Amino acid sequence: MKKIIYMLLIFFLIFTFCDVKATSYNVVLNTSGVAVRKGPGTNYELIKRLNEGASIPLADENVVPDEKGCSDGWYKVNYGTQVAYICKSYVSLKEIVEYSSEANSECEAQMKDLGFPQSYWEGLCTLKNQHPTWNFHAIITNLDFESVVKNESACGESYIYTDNEEMIDRTCKSAYSSTSKWHPASKKAVAKYVDPRNWFEEKTMFQFEYLKYSASLEETYPAGIKQIIKNSNFYNYHLGIGNDLAAVINASGKETDVNPIFLSTRILQELGNKDTLFNLYSGVYTSETYGDTYKGYYNFYNIGVSDSCATTKGTTYCGLNAAKNRGWDSLQKAISGGSELLSSSYITKGQYTNYLQKFNVAPTNMSKLYIHQYMTNLNAPSSESKSSYFSYKSMDLLELPFDFYIPVYLNMEQEVTNSASGTENLPPDEPEQTSPEQDTPVETEEKVVVPVSTMITTAGITTEAGFIKSMSLGGKVEELIADLQAVGAEVKVTNNGKELTSGEVGTGMVVSVGNGETTEEYSIVIKGDTSGDGKINALDLLQVQKNILGTFKLENAYGKAGDTSGDNIINALDLLQIQRNLLGTYTIE
Repeated sequence: MKKIIYMLLIFFLIFTFCDVKATSYNVVLNTSGVAVRKGPGTNYELIKRLNEGASIPLADENVVPDEKGCSDGWYKVNYGTQVAYICKSYVSLKEIVEYSSEANSECEAQMKDLGFPQSYWEGLCTLKNQHPTWNFHAIITNLDFESVVKNESACGESYIYTDNEEMIDRTCKSAYSSTSKWHPASKKAVAKYVDPRNWFEEKTMFQFEYLKYSASLEETYPAGIKQIIKNSNFYNYHLGIGNDLAAVINASGKETDVNPIFLSTRILQELGNKDTLFNLYSGVYTSETYGDTYKGYYNFYNIGVSDSCATTKGTTYCGLNAAKNRGWDSLQKAISGGSELLSSSYITKGQYTNYLQKFNVAPTNMSKLYIHQYMTNLNAPSSESKSSYFSYKSMDLLELPFDFYIPVYLNMEQEVTNSASGTENLPPDEPEQTSPEQDTPVETEEKVVVPVSTMITTAGITTEAGFIKSMSLGGKVEELIADLQAVGAEVKVTNNGKELTSGEVGTGMVVSVGNGETTEEYSIVIKGDTSGDGKINALDLLQVQKNILGTFKLENAYGKAGDTSGDNIINALDLLQIQRNLLGTYTIE
């Protein structure tokens, strides 16, 4: 009797908390180039060839007898609005069991209606509660998660900067750069970065931001652009000769229907803060070899600067030759031209977020799955998104009505295990497939060594004259190191000569950032923390007071930390701000 009661209790719990819907099946392709046809034979018209991982709803579990070309028979599927057939030899059936729990809030009900599975609800609703104006859109890919991971971890497809063996695919011998810690990514590494649920936080959410021009954000774009590029050499160089690059970027974005905040972060990523690529953005380059051939030409996106070209002919030649061939002989033409390439080659092809430019899982043409991807760095989408986030945050614009497009995959709960990378051949009894029509990509996947300044800005860190200014009170050393390592930098943090790997960040700590060839050092400044202990307390108040009286001298990073008001002098106003901060009536930003 007890056993019967126990079993009834189990069934009660199952059906109370987890409603199992009717089981259905999808046909999942095990290889690429598989034909979808109008009938059960190769004698029928070809509808489309699809890549591995494509998942299509099964219309009938019974196998249709073969008429020609597939001895195993054919599966009948629902391809869009039409009935179609796929050879059984090259697919497997995936059981789709939907568990639907009741939504516990209005937000969860909304996420459910939008098409997000239950595992997305908590993360998205946390963000929605923080930012009610944010809008989330589900991209229903109908792709099997395991297949996506397998394709994105194929040898040469994705790289990661790490020394964690679990994240490295040692079976792939493809080299990437001179930096020793760049490695082909394992399936577990790819699974982490592909899974959108791992990035439902404010500063990494902007990898899903819609990259087309938004009329609702039109008035905020100019200030946002300026905030992103204001510390860069290329912006201040042109400002000094009467050119307002921020205005040009804004106009170009509107003209080409591309989010100008995205253009700003992409240009900053490519050129960096310093003058390393002066020849590409100044328009003044002449040489003994080329004379005035490239004078007056600009390239703000590093287009044409591939590894193969740069190592043989140099960055300047590759970039300016590409600019000349495209007729970019003015700032407007260069910035609009690059934006138009990004739009036509990526955004209008279904790659309208930073995430989708790395993981091409929802292209407008199904044959382009997993190819034509802008970057190979796994962490690029999340690290680039931080630049946008910090720009919006600094201007108090996070409550604007942003649109985020987030992919949803099938069978996302399955465990991913590491195995050798590789690719399969086309189905042997199908006609040889020619390569899918390729768009001319923006040639920035593989470049020369990334400038240190670019790595720093990509990690969302602001610097000025050798000082890091964007660290906030309570920041962690380990988080600072992780942010920089994620964009490929070699990082070392020291305090009075002693290396640190954890703990609170304090004024005066030195951060060494390298790219494998050069290393630059920056001193951390935290406003109000003049003693360097990572806190604002009575000691800092005393030091500022003594500095004003002339009995103690605050210098370098410590002097900048004492200037809490930002007027380049330590005076009674700074003393008052620190005092009020201690009393809790004022917050030093």
